[in-house]
Amino acid sequence: PAPRPCHPCDTMGQMASGSIVGRGTPLPLPPLLLALALLAPWGSAGGSCPPRCVCASNILSCSQAVLSSVPAPLPRFTAVLDLSHNNVSRLRADWAPGRLAHLHALLLSHNGLSFVSTEAFAHVPHLRHLDLSSNRLRALEENLFSDLTELEVLLLYNNEISTVDRTAFDNLGRLRKLYLGQNRIARFPLELLRDGSRLPQLTLLDLSANRLRSLPVGELQALPAWLRDRLYLHGNPLACDCPLFQLVARGHRRQLSAVMDFQEELRCLLPTAPAPVGILTLAGRQPLNCSEAREAVQEAHLGDTVTLSCDTRLRGVRNRYWVTPEGDQVSEEGGNGSAALLANGSLQLRGLRPNDSGTYTCRVVGPLLNETLYVDLLVHNFTLHGPHDTLNTAYTTLVGCILSVVLVLIYLYLTPCRCCCCRGADKPPAPRDDSINSSVLSATPNHATGVPGEPCRSRSASTTGPGQNGRFKVGGTPQPPPRHGPKPQRKVSDPDSVSSVFSDTPIVV
Repeated sequence: PAPRPCHPCDTMGQMASGSIVGRGTPLPLPPLLLALALLAPWGSAGGSCPPRCVCASNILSCSQAVLSSVPAPLPRFTAVLDLSHNNVSRLRADWAPGRLAHLHALLLSHNGLSFVSTEAFAHVPHLRHLDLSSNRLRALEENLFSDLTELEVLLLYNNEISTVDRTAFDNLGRLRKLYLGQNRIARFPLELLRDGSRLPQLTLLDLSANRLRSLPVGELQALPAWLRDRLYLHGNPLACDCPLFQLVARGHRRQLSAVMDFQEELRCLLPTAPAPVGILTLAGRQPLNCSEAREAVQEAHLGDTVTLSCDTRLRGVRNRYWVTPEGDQVSEEGGNGSAALLANGSLQLRGLRPNDSGTYTCRVVGPLLNETLYVDLLVHNFTLHGPHDTLNTAYTTLVGCILSVVLVLIYLYLTPCRCCCCRGADKPPAPRDDSINSSVLSATPNHATGVPGEPCRSRSASTTGPGQNGRFKVGGTPQPPPRHGPKPQRKVSDPDSVSSVFSDTPIVV
């Protein structure tokens, strides 16, 4: 009879018996192969290889087997299960009837998968690699992967995903790589990366070829460089603006892989351009006319304490040191003086002075790559302690302005006349029986003896004698200015001049 095809499981059984049937003659196995065959689980009581699958050691491959459901029963010692390129459209909670404690890789790509139960991964708690790419998934539901606490790689690219629940990746504390490219995502919850507590081990996030139109550039700039080095955003219909240009330009200057490997595909949409333009070509281009940002600039004030971050692409490297603008090297953690190296590699400067301004250099030495970073520090020549000081300053300025206005008004309207103190309104009138001769020969001057510019004397110190002709001066007549040449300035006198003594005009008091 014609020989039947040798099944891999049958081969394992023959290897376990110590011989392989070849041309009807048993052949002995080498000792090493015999030992490996005896260690193979498929010939033991652990289970058998499912139909239309290929089994080798703890690997179960059912790829391109035209399966519409997961084969059963699955051996409990399966570590790698490949179900790709089949027709498994729904992954229910009971796809694995028993607990697969050894399974660490599950491949379900190219299946037309459109539904995944939130309890589908309850029986595989130690899964580290999950491939759901090239399917028809439309949404990532709440707590979809929360049972996979040991998951490290999750492939979801080339689906129809448009909605991502922010709790879909809860409890994924060990996730390192997340592929979400070639979907329909218009908004991804980037706040999952903000503080590093939700996905603390994530080093790669692929969001390329989606429908993202805007990005929180400020939050992305705050991400550590080792994450921005693997943050893929190319192929999205992003709107052009200067912050986006500065984000990409800084990545290009830092030689980040996400920018260097796909700089031709990093494009954005301008309202005046018929087609997308390269983001790196926006420098000086109208209408935005973006200016290229420097590597890192930090501002502070006198007396402040500031921390300069060493934003390196190398993760977990502790061999680093700083060089100050004066050329001093800070390499010991918790150094003395105003500069101290922190445990995370940052440089802390205390009690800033004006001469602390300048460029600080951080040098990182890794096993395969060295990196040098520059941080420009600008120290403003004034102190700033908080918003309440600004309020107090404004209040003080307002009060000062009001007081100035009040003082000006007092000066204009309430200041007494300079000569008021010189008037003799309170003086007793001079006696009328003074003779004409006594008034003419009197030593009392007819005019005021005050010196121009000299302040008025008080009433108690003023002259109380009678005026000319023994009469009290009521007022004076101002003299017209001189026409030719400077003349000594005369004081205003009363109408009774010396010649009036011999005049016929009566004297009226």
